[in-house]
Amino acid sequence: MASASGQSAAGFSSVDPGGPSCTSSSGFNCLCCGVRSKRASGNKRAMASEVPYAPGMSIKKIGHRGVDSSGETTYKKTTSSALKGAIQLGITHTVGSLSTKPERDVLMQDFYVVESIFFPSEGSNLTPAHHYNDFRFKTYAPVAFRYFRELFGIRPDDYLYSLCSEPLIELCNSGASGSLFYVSSDDEFIIKTVQHKEAEFLQKLLPGYYMNLNQNPRTLLPKFYGLYCVQAGGKNIRIVVMNNLLPRSVKMHIKYDLKGSTYKRRASQKEREKPLPTLKDLDFLQDIPDGLFLDADMYNALCKTLQRDCLVLQSFKIMDYSLLMSIHNIDHAQREPSAHETLYSIDTRKPAPQKALYSTAMESIQGEARRGGTMETEDHLGGIPARNSKGERLLLYIGIIDVLQSYRFVKKLEHSWKALVHDGDTVSVHRPGFYAERFQRFMCNTVFKKIPFQPSWKSLKLKSQSSPTEQKTSEDLEPDSVSMISRCQPLPQ
Repeated sequence: MASASGQSAAGFSSVDPGGPSCTSSSGFNCLCCGVRSKRASGNKRAMASEVPYAPGMSIKKIGHRGVDSSGETTYKKTTSSALKGAIQLGITHTVGSLSTKPERDVLMQDFYVVESIFFPSEGSNLTPAHHYNDFRFKTYAPVAFRYFRELFGIRPDDYLYSLCSEPLIELCNSGASGSLFYVSSDDEFIIKTVQHKEAEFLQKLLPGYYMNLNQNPRTLLPKFYGLYCVQAGGKNIRIVVMNNLLPRSVKMHIKYDLKGSTYKRRASQKEREKPLPTLKDLDFLQDIPDGLFLDADMYNALCKTLQRDCLVLQSFKIMDYSLLMSIHNIDHAQREPSAHETLYSIDTRKPAPQKALYSTAMESIQGEARRGGTMETEDHLGGIPARNSKGERLLLYIGIIDVLQSYRFVKKLEHSWKALVHDGDTVSVHRPGFYAERFQRFMCNTVFKKIPFQPSWKSLKLKSQSSPTEQKTSEDLEPDSVSMISRCQPLPQ
C-alpha cells in the first residue's frame, strides 16, 4: 500500500500544486489564498508566540489553519515560515543521524520506534542554532520509513536535497480540511499536516503497509516517505511526507475528486470560483458524460491496479477515499496563446537527478520496470494518455487520496443517519466492502472506458449521447463513420 479536492486528506487531499504562488519579501516561498506573508526583521522567530493577538483582531481560521491580520499563515498558532524552518532542521538532523546506522532488515519493533531531538534556539552539541523559538522534533519509525524510501529508489542525499536545500512552497488550495500543504522546490514531495487520529492510524497501518509494498510497489495509493511531529508552544504538529501527484510543471485544465457517490457530490459555488476548482462526481457526469477513453492495455492495467488497491483498503476497513484526477488537455495547451514553459531551470549543483520509482500515474499502473530507473517518458510527462469523446488528447494524473479514514463508530453512525433520509447506496460514507465495490464500478464503468477499436470520435460522440454507458466496438460504427477513421490521430505512444 502506498499524495497532493479540497477534502480532508495527495496525497490525502486534492491540493493544487499548480495553483498560484508568491514569494514574501523575506524570501520565503508561500501562498495562502493570495495573501503575501510578512516576516518581521531583527527579532527571533517565535514558534508559538509570533501570532499577535488582540481583542477584535480578525483571524481567518479553518480547523487549525489560520491567517492573521498581517497575512501570515498559522497552524496551531505557529507561523507557517517558522514551521517550515523547523521541519527542514528536523529532517536534516534525523536523516543524517540515520545514515550512521547500518542498514538491516526491518523488524516488527521498528514500526513503533519514536526518536526525539530537542532544538534550543542557541544550538547544542547535536543541533545548530536557529532563529525560531525552542522546539522538539519527533521521527516515527525511522528505520521502517528508510526502507520505504529505498524501495522507491529515493537516496538519502536526494531526499535531503529535495526537502531541505530550498525553502518549501506553501500551497493555498488546500480545501476545507484545515491542513497545511507544502511542496518541495523540485516538485517531488508533498508535506501535509495531519490530525492526531490520522497519524495514529498511519502508525497502526505501517506493518501492513510494509507487507503490501513488498508485494506490490506499483500502486495508486499514497506513497508515505516519512512521519514527523514538531512540538512547539505546547502544541503537537504532525506532518507526513508523500509523493506529489500533480506536477506544477504541467498545466492542469480540470480537476476532479471522485468517490462513486452522488449524494451532495457537486462542487460548491465558492469552490468553482477558484482558478482550478476541485470538481466532484456529479460535475464529472455533467461535464464528461461519455467518460474518458484509454487503450485496452492501459484500461486493463488501471482497473487491475484499482481493484488491487481497493482490496488492500477494504482489508484495513478503510473507506471514504477518493480518486484525485487532474487532466492536462494536450490539444488545448497547443492552442493556448503561449506554450506552458517549465517552472525550473537545470540545477548543476545536484548529482544526476533521480526521481522516485513508481511515483507517476503511468508508472503506478504499468508492469514491472527495471530497478533503478523510471518508465516516464518526455512525451507523457508521467501522465496516462487518454481521449475524450471529441477525440482530444489528454494526460491523466491520478491517485487515491484520503486513505486515513477507518470505518469507526462515528462513520457507522453518520451512514445510519444519512440512510434514514437518503438512499443509503448513494452516500459516500458506507461500509468498506460496499464502498470498495461501488468505487471500482464507478471508475471502471463510468469514468474510464476502453477506447473503441479504430474509433470515429464524432460517431462515438453521437452514439454515446443516446446511450452514455454503452461501450462501442468497431462493429458498432456506422458505415459513413468508417471513412473518418483515417483522420483520427492515434493515442500518444
